[in-house]
Amino acid sequence: MLSQSRSLVASALAGGFLVAGVSSIPLVVRPQEAVARPAIHRDSFVADAVKQSGPAVVTLETSRTVNQSTAAGVPPALMQDPLFRHFFGIPRSSGARSRIQRGQGSGVIFDAKGLLLTNAHVVEGADQLTVGLSDGRRVSARVVGKDELTDLAVVRLEGSGPWPVAALGDSDRLSVGDWAIAVGNPFGLESTVTLGIISNLNRNVAQLGISGKRLDLIQTDAAINPGNSGGPLLNADGEVIGINTLVRSGPGAGLGFAIPINRARTIAEQLVTRGKARHPVIGIRLSPVPRPTPTSPVPPGAVIRSVQPGGPADRAGLKVDDVITSFDGQPVADPAAVVSAIERRGVGATVALEVKRGLALVTLDVKPVDLSELAPG
Repeated sequence: MLSQSRSLVASALAGGFLVAGVSSIPLVVRPQEAVARPAIHRDSFVADAVKQSGPAVVTLETSRTVNQSTAAGVPPALMQDPLFRHFFGIPRSSGARSRIQRGQGSGVIFDAKGLLLTNAHVVEGADQLTVGLSDGRRVSARVVGKDELTDLAVVRLEGSGPWPVAALGDSDRLSVGDWAIAVGNPFGLESTVTLGIISNLNRNVAQLGISGKRLDLIQTDAAINPGNSGGPLLNADGEVIGINTLVRSGPGAGLGFAIPINRARTIAEQLVTRGKARHPVIGIRLSPVPRPTPTSPVPPGAVIRSVQPGGPADRAGLKVDDVITSFDGQPVADPAAVVSAIERRGVGATVALEVKRGLALVTLDVKPVDLSELAPG
């Protein structure tokens, strides 16, 4: 009986009917309509961005002559003493020897006249400079000017071109979370592209433990490796928004930093026209405002710890222990904010500083001068 029921069900299904109790419903099978699928766009925005500025990214190969003594750690003057050489059995010919030290970095062409931006440390001390372009050309180049305080240099290509040029963006319009594309030649691997986001804006180098520089940097998690130095950081439109300068190693490794292109553009213009960059200063040393208690937040402002005698701040009447609270009417958060504000205003532009002196608020006008004009104190 069971096998007969199974046969009836199979026959009903084969005949196009569904058996359920005593009812039967015809099973209508319609052909499936084709569903239109959207075309897959396989080119990413990164590829499009790199096409815009990638041809202007170059490799810089440097060589410099380094003199070294065969007797490590022995002063050169002592090596010239015949008694010293005789006593230690050092041959007369064992003097200073020279060797060629080679280095490599990246850069980006920003002017059709063959001008490119890179880091000052890439071309530091270079006797010979060769630039490799993405189309295979290799040309000689020379340094137009460099600025150690911002770690920027301008290099001019020898020859008439034509040269590919990268479009420069506006770093003042960046926001945390924007896309960031690092392009360069790390470890000699040409045309390497990495992707990340803008992690922080206006990261002062002092926060990274670096002294002797005047920089507020763009922080990104796009990989910036040795050899990427001097290459561009691009936005999603392929515009240059920064010049890659360093990467954090050890604890916190993976963080990269770039010089904002607006700052780099200003320094480049000065290097091309004057051969050097100007850095406005007023002759003070600052520190953060002390916390009222160990657990309280750091109050805004910057405490003046020393004043350069005869400098702009001294002439304006600023004193030690004054607390700078605002700059041209804008509140300042910390010493780095004061330095950045002075840098933006430039040499010779009068600025109004509001300072807290005891319980009183005093407003003083100060005119910054170039760092080279400030007499050492």
